[in-house]
Amino acid sequence: MKIAILTLGCKVNKYESDSLAYNLKLQGHEVTDKLEKADIYIINTCAVTLEAEKKSRQMIARCRKFNPKAKVMICGCASENNSAQFVEKNVNVVTGVAGKIKLANMLDKHGVFVDTLPERYEDNMISEQTRTRAYIKIQDGCNNFCSYCLIPYLRGRSRSREIFSIICEASGLGDEIKEIVLTGINVTDYKIGDEPGLLTLLEQLDTLGKRLRLSSMEESLVDENFVKGISKLKNFCPHFHLSLQSGSESVLKRMNRKYTPTQFLESVERIRKYFPLAGITTDVIVGFPEETEEEFLETVEFIKKVKFSSLHIFQYSLRPGTVAARMKDLPAEVKQRRFEVLNSLKNELQDEFIKANKFAEVLIEEKIEDGTYAGYSRNYIKCYIESRKVLIGKVVTVKIGHPFKDGVKARLKKI
Repeated sequence: MKIAILTLGCKVNKYESDSLAYNLKLQGHEVTDKLEKADIYIINTCAVTLEAEKKSRQMIARCRKFNPKAKVMICGCASENNSAQFVEKNVNVVTGVAGKIKLANMLDKHGVFVDTLPERYEDNMISEQTRTRAYIKIQDGCNNFCSYCLIPYLRGRSRSREIFSIICEASGLGDEIKEIVLTGINVTDYKIGDEPGLLTLLEQLDTLGKRLRLSSMEESLVDENFVKGISKLKNFCPHFHLSLQSGSESVLKRMNRKYTPTQFLESVERIRKYFPLAGITTDVIVGFPEETEEEFLETVEFIKKVKFSSLHIFQYSLRPGTVAARMKDLPAEVKQRRFEVLNSLKNELQDEFIKANKFAEVLIEEKIEDGTYAGYSRNYIKCYIESRKVLIGKVVTVKIGHPFKDGVKARLKKI
């Protein structure tokens, strides 16, 4: 049978979908991740916002346009949050977050099978890696309980994958894989036993000779021991996506974030002590409930002080079931104006960061339709390169040029 696996949301969802696809291929099925005609559609849903849940539901109708008689199966955070919304859409199978891999053996089933969230890491997935960059899941769940977020309730408490299992998966990657990205719901909380284990894991993975990159992390990870430790690694990519959310201390308290702007800035300075040209990106929520103009301006000034290399900016959207949903929301026009202010600042900061870089080591990942090649520097600048040579999968040194699209134009360095 032909099975389409459609994924919404985060990189963890993508890893889990890829693992399911690999399992289905071993059973002899044809599997695609594209929205096209298929016999079965598996939709791996997201619930980080109401809009994400809405898109998850809409995907059902989009699938049925391609094949009205196809079986539709649902899994993920949106169905964990509310399975009834999918049952009403007359889908065949609804599961939640736990045991996604079992869908491979449920193709002939019908009903709702939402399991209890596990207390230990479910180590039953391994993804088939076919790109130049491989994602490896090391952790699941979250203990932070930020006031705007449902994820700890939908994914469960933080739990870590055994280091031996991670090393085995990473060691099995082919030579075509040049970079490993460690991902999870909160990789900062990765533990070996009951002790912080991320530095130890990185030290062991460094021996494999592939570039190493971390997904989003928390400020609490960035102490002197950690940053000094990774500075000694040969293959670590100095790109730190540190989640800020707000530069106002009072807003951070309402968000139930566990740091102050001062502590965050100290972590950034610690990074730049060892990695002067590190890419430091962040997430910012504008228009959080009750955010005053003064609090917003505190965020603007703090972002200027940190000088992030880029920002991911989100307008706050109310999420029923969270603490923040009980707070007073702001008008949409206020959120939009604040978004535009930060978006303009983002462009300024990106240009400033690019100008500080002269040369970069870039992993080429794709060929664009116009014939140029694209890939990322170690500090996460997207580079577009013109070349007559076949570059996909190669690591090349380039001279950084002018801003272009979502990155820069660059040219191969002559040796």
